[in-house]
Amino acid sequence: MKEEKIIFYVLSILFWTMTISAQNGKVYDNLSLQSKILDSERKFAIYLPPDYEVSERSYPVLYLLHGAGDDQTGWVQFGEVLHITDKAIKEGKATPMIIVMPDANTGQRGYFNNIDGKWNYEDFFFEELMPYVEKNFRIKKEKRYRAISGLSMGGGGTFMYALHHPELFSSAAPLSAYVGPLTMEDFKERFKDSDKEAYEEDQLQNYFEHHNAVSLVNNMDVKETASVRWYIDCGDDDFLFEGNSLVHIAMKKKEIPHEYRVRDGAHNWTYWRESLPEVLEFVSQAFHQY
Repeated sequence: MKEEKIIFYVLSILFWTMTISAQNGKVYDNLSLQSKILDSERKFAIYLPPDYEVSERSYPVLYLLHGAGDDQTGWVQFGEVLHITDKAIKEGKATPMIIVMPDANTGQRGYFNNIDGKWNYEDFFFEELMPYVEKNFRIKKEKRYRAISGLSMGGGGTFMYALHHPELFSSAAPLSAYVGPLTMEDFKERFKDSDKEAYEEDQLQNYFEHHNAVSLVNNMDVKETASVRWYIDCGDDDFLFEGNSLVHIAMKKKEIPHEYRVRDGAHNWTYWRESLPEVLEFVSQAFHQY
């Protein structure tokens, strides 16, 4: 009788441990794949939802981009993605999802193809990273189950990726986004005189228009832009307020539906940690077919 009680106690502890474990997601922040396009090993982090290991289902995916100076661990370490996402799922505000966080800080910084064609990060993202994670993890591959978000430099990546490929994303949530140089003059200031002379004026103009969110919104087909659900969020004390405001105005003029949030806050992690639960809820609406 005593042995039966001990066995029962041990089994109860194991069941309780497994139950608690199943209620928490997992983050792996040092995964990698080999990129032919960038000729290097590329790191990425991934969040797997609480029931990933005990189910056989496939999940929607959120690509979550870090800002300048961080890497794939930024949203893990400073953004508290594990705690915040677990909490949102437990409270029923977010559907279980996979979150992919790539590194855009190694080799060269940024999410775009360079104007000289020698560093094509955007090509890597769509041609190598996305197929790799969607093959190796149980990720749904349809537009309705794919979303993108990011902060600062990653907010700029969010704008560009969703505007360049509206057929791939159901939702986009740029946070405190760098929307690109606001004028051609600003864009040209990035180049040293010697570099600037290496490019034709038309080449500079085309690159500028293709990497400026306001220009893209103004020039794109409205139906394409509106096929993405937009959530734009920037603090009232953020130094990038002007660009985000201009995108909002451009979308408003073209009657493109979008959510535009200006909250009390600046360009910092305190603001973005408060943004993340709203982003998770927003993208989940599309995943749930609102």
